[in-house]
Amino acid sequence: MSVAQSQTAIVTGGTRGLGRGIVEALAVRGIRVVAVARDRDRLAELGRSVSGVVPVAADAADEATAEHLLREHAPDLVVLCAGASPALGPLHEQTWEGFSRNWEVDAKSAFVWLRQALRLPAKQKSHFIVVSSGAALRGSPVSCGYAGAKRTQWFIAEYAIQENVRLSRGLRIQTLLPKLNPNTDLGRAGVEAYAARNGVTPEKFLERSARCSRPRRWEMLSCSSSLSHRAGTSRRTRSAARAFRPSPCSL
Repeated sequence: MSVAQSQTAIVTGGTRGLGRGIVEALAVRGIRVVAVARDRDRLAELGRSVSGVVPVAADAADEATAEHLLREHAPDLVVLCAGASPALGPLHEQTWEGFSRNWEVDAKSAFVWLRQALRLPAKQKSHFIVVSSGAALRGSPVSCGYAGAKRTQWFIAEYAIQENVRLSRGLRIQTLLPKLNPNTDLGRAGVEAYAARNGVTPEKFLERSARCSRPRRWEMLSCSSSLSHRAGTSRRTRSAARAFRPSPCSL
């Protein structure tokens, strides 16, 4: 048995978009993947389509779920990719319920999983990756509260790193900042919203985006601390990173 085949990963939000891509990328390397999502039909389809996947129907932002799965599976890798579709529209057309949607899912999910990782604690040398967004760097006028929630995920990861060092937990915690991806449902909706805001077609918007200067590497894959930089990026991180196909704009 190879090293990969003896490893277990948990991926939240694993049935669609980037989460689905990460599940597939890990499974093809022989890693046992526990895919967490709320949609039972999508989970069933994922289990049929991808060998080595253990589907779990649950709310990734639920604290009891995080604790139970970390105890039961003792994962080597946890990728926190679950997130709500943001309410799209300018600030004056938002409601607080829509504006705060990503705080209750994206930010809360990062909070409960990293909190439990520190409290249990999770297995030493296990690796936690928080999938934030490039919007955490530059904001997003078309999705408003989304950018703040994604920035908060980054802060939560930073706080967890500090406690990890202080308590000698031996975990690895990193944050990824993928760019707007028109190949996902979230990305397509973002492209359409940005195009409408700029008075152009989605095709024209993507054409303009393609002419933008190439983003710097640190903007695409941002580690959460200097400690992570010194430790280097593991093969598991690089495998997950390959699931991302960034474009020059952030949702």
